[in-house]
Amino acid sequence: MKDNEAAHKEEEHNIGYSTYLLVWISLVAFTSVTVTVAGINLGDYTLFIAMLIAAVKSSLVINIFMHVKFEDPIFKVFLTISGFTLLVIFILTFFDYFYR
Repeated sequence: MKDNEAAHKEEEHNIGYSTYLLVWISLVAFTSVTVTVAGINLGDYTLFIAMLIAAVKSSLVINIFMHVKFEDPIFKVFLTISGFTLLVIFILTFFDYFYR
């Protein structure tokens, strides 16, 4: 019984408050950069830069605050597949919108 419990026991990953504070400060900084970029006319690159910053921010939230960084590899695979599926749906929607 003890071996079975030990096999199913989850590992604890303690992340210090300093890490959470640094991630929060970086999220606030990236939000400030996004607002600044939105006010600057960079032409076609404005949306690309804003989306790149949003991707960095979401990866910080997913990995640190949602603890996906410490999950099993199969969970990460399914998360990646679902993200890719969402991306394909967005791309198909934009093609429909652009060619109407």
